[in-house]
Parts: sequence; C-alpha cells; structure tokens
Amino acid sequence: MRQLNGHDASFLYADNTHANANVTLLHIYDQSTAPGGKVRFKSILAHIESRLAGSPMFRRKLLRVPLNLDNPYWVEDENFDVEYHVRHIALPKPGDWRQFCIQAARIHARPLDMSRPLWEIYVIEGLDGFLDLPKGSFALLTKTHHAAIDVEHGSEITLLLHDLSATPQAGTPPAPWFPEPPPGLLPIVCRGLAHSVTSSLRLAGPLTRALRNAAPAVLAAAGDVLLRPQNLPVTRFNSIVSPHRVFETRRFMESEFSAIRKLVRRASLNDAVLAVCGGALRRYLGALGELPAASLSAAAPVCIRGAASGAGDPPDLTLLHVQLGTDIADPVRRLALIRDQTASSELSALAEGARELTDVAQHAPAATLALASKVMGRAALGLGRRAPLANCTVTHVPGPSAPLFLCGARMSYFSAIMPISDGRGLVFAITRYDGRLVISPTSCRELMPDPEVFAMCVRDSFQEYLAAATARKKPAARRKAVAVVVSVKPVRPTAPSSGRRPRPSPAA
Repeated sequence: MRQLNGHDASFLYADNTHANANVTLLHIYDQSTAPGGKVRFKSILAHIESRLAGSPMFRRKLLRVPLNLDNPYWVEDENFDVEYHVRHIALPKPGDWRQFCIQAARIHARPLDMSRPLWEIYVIEGLDGFLDLPKGSFALLTKTHHAAIDVEHGSEITLLLHDLSATPQAGTPPAPWFPEPPPGLLPIVCRGLAHSVTSSLRLAGPLTRALRNAAPAVLAAAGDVLLRPQNLPVTRFNSIVSPHRVFETRRFMESEFSAIRKLVRRASLNDAVLAVCGGALRRYLGALGELPAASLSAAAPVCIRGAASGAGDPPDLTLLHVQLGTDIADPVRRLALIRDQTASSELSALAEGARELTDVAQHAPAATLALASKVMGRAALGLGRRAPLANCTVTHVPGPSAPLFLCGARMSYFSAIMPISDGRGLVFAITRYDGRLVISPTSCRELMPDPEVFAMCVRDSFQEYLAAATARKKPAARRKAVAVVVSVKPVRPTAPSSGRRPRPSPAA
C-alpha cells in the first residue's frame, strides 16, 4: 500500500465529466521483422502478462479516503484480470490514417474505470490504408491516468513492454502473484484525520520559504497576467472543452530541425519546435480570420538548474509561459524572440519559484488540494475570457533512444495524445524516436473541427522554416565553391599531337 502525493492526487481531483487526465501513447509496428512475419494477439497478450511484475502500476488500484480527509492510496486489485485491460480491435476498410486518428482520439477521451487499475492497452489492426507503412502493420495504444504515471517518465512503461532486439533472450517464468488485502476504512480515516491536523504545521515552513524565494518572479508574472491582459489575447482554444477529442500528427526528420535551429545563434531544438508551433497557430487562426494582433503564448517546458544541483546532475524541466511570436510574419525573427525568452534569467527565477511551490503541494491536505483544483479550474476559465494564463501547451514526451521491438515486430512510429482542460483546449505533444520528431496537436471537436487542416498548418510552418534554413546554406556553399576554384591553378588544354612542339603560352 502506497499513498499518492499531492501532485499526483491533484490530477484525480481535476477530473470532470468532460475532461480527464488520460495520457495515451501510440506505437506502430512492422511485423515483417517478427519470427514468421506475423504477430498474433494471443502472443501480445502473453507477452504483456509476462511483464506485469515489472511495474506495480499494472495491478494496483485506488482506495479513496472518505470525505477526502487524505490523499487516496494505491492498493492491489484482488480481482485483477489482464484480459479486461488488454483489448483487440481493427479499423474498418480502407483503414487509413484519418480513421486511425479518429479511433485513437475516441479511446483517449473515454474515462478509465476508477475501481480498477488505471490503464488500458488496445491492439489495433487493419492499418493497410497507410501509405507509408509496410503491409500488415499494427498499432499498440496504451492509455494511463496521469495520476498513475508521470509524463516525464512515461518511457519507462514503453521500455518495460519492449525489447532491444527482434530475438530477445528467453526470460524466467513470472513468479506467482498473490494480492495483499486492502486495509480497513477505520485506520485509513484515523490516519487522514491525523494528517489533516499535522499538515498545516509541516506546511508553514516550506510555504514561507517558497513564497519568499519565488515572490519577485511570481508577482511579476501575476502582474503581467492581471494588469496587462491585452498582452495575453483570447482565442477559440481558451474556452470550455467538450468530451470529444481530436488528434493529428506530422512527422519530421530530427536533422532538419537541427538545421532550423541554426537560423538563430544558440537556439535550441526546443526553440525550433516552439517556433514551428507558433507558425502553425498563426496560419490556422489567420485563415479563420481570428488571429489576434498580440502574440499568443504557450506553457512550454524549459530546462533550469537549481542552486543545489551538482555539475553532473540533469537540469529540471519546468513549464513556463513563452510568447510564440504569432504576431511576427518573419519566421527567423519569431525564432529569435523565443530564443531570447528561454535564455532569460527571469524565466529561470520564475521556474525555480514554481518548482518550490510544487514541492509545497506535496504536503498540502487532500481536502485543500481537491478544493484548490476545482477553484483553480474555474478561475482559469473565468480569467480565460479576458486574459488566459496561456493559449496552449507544448509538452515533450520522452521516447526511447534506440529502436524497440514487440514480439519481434520493430516499432516504426511513436507519438502521444495529451489531456486538455477548460481554458487550455490545445496541446502539442512532441515525441522523438528513431531520428524523427513528431508534433501531435490534441484538441476537442468543437474547438478544432478540422484537425487535418491544423496538421497541414504545422507542416507548412515547418516547410517555411526549412526553406529559410536551406536558403541560408546555399550562399555559404557557393562561397566555399568559389574559394576552392580560385585556389586551384588552372590547367590549359594540351594541343593535339602533330609532331611539332606546342607554342608556349603567355605568362599569367
């Protein structure tokens, strides 16, 4: 038995009838690499069952404390049934990409059964209408609740279910599993009452320290939001979302994004991705006649390093608000604006303060977190009518760094569908795998009735940047070629052999 911390529990409290915190990962496989060139559903089911012991997430469910006196607990499901969680479906003919996106979005939108472990896996066949995939390809859709798994560590589940070669070594049979009985309600309620009384004492010190350290940056950001609402315009995506999700995706070569980021000195790959997303928003809203005069902003991941971090420690990843430069027509200037923001020290100070406030939330009482989640959701929606906290979210979902295999079938595609919420009805999920970078926008049907058009705007924005990067390379290549020609001594053609000595040529 393990209790949820405040951060994970907040995702449960924020769920409502039309928006949930489901995180969906999409994997597509080429089964021609599998033994015999065929992978059957029963083989996938047996493979998943053999990996259940690798993570406690698969067999644990929620045990809520009455009246939200404390955060819920993870307990083992005494009636666990793997065949309930692993399902087999197929797309109707012709089985094209649009059908796949619609089916994946519908599965993602359906809420999970909170009385069971919070995950589902769908094996999807019938993908023969995909133009760029080998015949017989199939997909694996894994859906989990955000409370059960962190997006930053989502690749751990992907790595657990996959192998690094098409012929993995035979493992030992899984040990028998016997679930632990759940605790009684009386001890849970007593513990919740004690925790509610003592949490305020534990919270006072960290809260005071976090507010003191984060006050300047947080107050500055609040001033930008509350005192200057004209800088944060409202779009169609800053409204109430519906229960109906839409999803699309576009794949690009990671090397091409590396060329794009070189348009601006010291720009990162993340800066280039943000610039492409900003260009897509500019194109889409401009075509609808809804492009605001002021720049739109995104809640985007920024790497920071805390004062206590060592030299070898990885930087922390924090969501910060970044202007996307949708009011700038020149793509290079837009990328430069984003680079200036992500490199500023003020953003790092704000990120440090936000991280400390997140640490404080780990110790807040459950009833306080539940109430705060509802109040913050309503406040964000009410504020969104005048000045939204951000117009969209750009989230990087870590992917595998090496090619993976499922029952011998090589994974050829990896992307994600992220949750949206009221006031924040557009999310870009960014995934990287096998030399490719995938941008996957998620929204709802009422706010984005034409997701394929939005995906084309993403592609056109990328092509605009790639053309600028290619045009910059050509003059440099031309100068290098000229330098090479000048440095080589010219060779004069030899006169045809006629028995006479050739005339000496004049000196240069």
